[in-house]
Amino acid sequence: MTLNIVINFRSETPIYLQITEQIRQKVALGELNAGDQLPTVRQMATELRINFNTVARAYRLLDESGLISTQHGRGTYIWNTAAAGSDHSQRQERLSQLAEKFIREAQQLGYSQSEIYLTMEQQFASLSKTQSEENNT
Repeated sequence: MTLNIVINFRSETPIYLQITEQIRQKVALGELNAGDQLPTVRQMATELRINFNTVARAYRLLDESGLISTQHGRGTYIWNTAAAGSDHSQRQERLSQLAEKFIREAQQLGYSQSEIYLTMEQQFASLSKTQSEENNT
């Protein structure tokens, strides 16, 4: 089975977390359902050209959260689709991650909290104006 997991080797997000996030997203979107079998650790590692321990770590996290179940000798299956979280909570989590990354980078560049807030307000105003103008044309 191919899951079409895409790994960004330049991302700051560790590979094992990229795998867990994408499997959770596939469950939340209904692309994977309870009872669906996942590739073996070695199959996925070979497909993604990564170390099998990285996939094992991702599967272990998913197993601990109750999303998957590994049955020795039988394989790994989607176990509890509710463990993936609602689409809303996943979207909110992703937005929080993006905001945190932005704020940390801005702070590392020496910007103050007030400068960050002001710039964000200006960008929202600019985007709103641009979108309004596009809708009127």
